[in-house]
Amino acid sequence: MSGPSKTEKSPKLSERFERGDLFAAPCPSRDVLNHVSSRWGVLVLIGLRTGTHRFSELRRKIDGVSEKMLAQTLQALVKDGFVSRVSHPVVPPFVEYSLTPMGEEVSEKVMALADWIEENFARVLEARDSLDSVN
Repeated sequence: MSGPSKTEKSPKLSERFERGDLFAAPCPSRDVLNHVSSRWGVLVLIGLRTGTHRFSELRRKIDGVSEKMLAQTLQALVKDGFVSRVSHPVVPPFVEYSLTPMGEEVSEKVMALADWIEENFARVLEARDSLDSVN
């Protein structure tokens, strides 16, 4: 799509700043997009839909994620306000993670994408195979 039509008004700078502009390179909303749409971000958001989990539980649930990547992903999602981190001052100490209300909202969106991928994976494989046979 090109810009607004003659009858539409161009959004004011303040409106564009408030809403974000993912197509603009310096837009900070791109960081949020990366956090919620990365492989590990999606899996953490979906994994936490079942309730509160300790770090080790999440790591076991998300097969293949390294400790470092899980820690970085959780840190970003906590900073963005999607995940709540509660540290319990007991011996030994432990930390629990759960979705915030905003995290529940965004997890519904990424869950819909994950569901579509799983439901249509056979079609994706067929498309790959047909392209491979042409090349």
